[in-house]
Amino acid sequence: MKGRLSLSAALCLLMGAGAALAQEAKGDCPPPPDHGAELQELFDEVQDAPDAATAQRISNQMWELWADAPNAAAQEILDSGMRKRASQNFLGALEEFDRLVAYCPDYAEGYNQRAFIHFILQDYDAALVDLNRTLDLSPDHVAARAGKALTLFGLDRVAEGREVLEAALELNPWLPERHLLDNALGEEL
Repeated sequence: MKGRLSLSAALCLLMGAGAALAQEAKGDCPPPPDHGAELQELFDEVQDAPDAATAQRISNQMWELWADAPNAAAQEILDSGMRKRASQNFLGALEEFDRLVAYCPDYAEGYNQRAFIHFILQDYDAALVDLNRTLDLSPDHVAARAGKALTLFGLDRVAEGREVLEAALELNPWLPERHLLDNALGEEL
């Protein structure tokens, strides 16, 4: 009896995975979860954070919400791409994020993660396209705003990058990039 339950459980898991893959193949990505109210609370908290460590914990909570994919299939693609990026398999990560964007074209984090890979590969033009799409879908995605500022700096569009970074800092004054506005390095970008 014990073997049958294990086999039944395995079959259920395989059927569930197969259904998720079939949904992905059909392109039936549901709308992304709406975390707007939760994010607004976190923005309020980070603006009142007493120190950088507290702000980092709040930022980590924001990342958890942004990385909450629309369904299990999208989550697996996102997680796979992030694992590949963490292991410095940037081309493999790019393939995963391409797949995620194709499957879930309304999920902002797919574009944001792909933009990060483009940035790492110093393809700033491609990164900017994806960051703009991220911000079209999620205007208060502060990490995408900061990424856009860095990308603009990479494109030698310093004044525009500063403007974008200032807007990001209005949402989260504790961003690590804040130092680029008030030190000599920021002047030379």
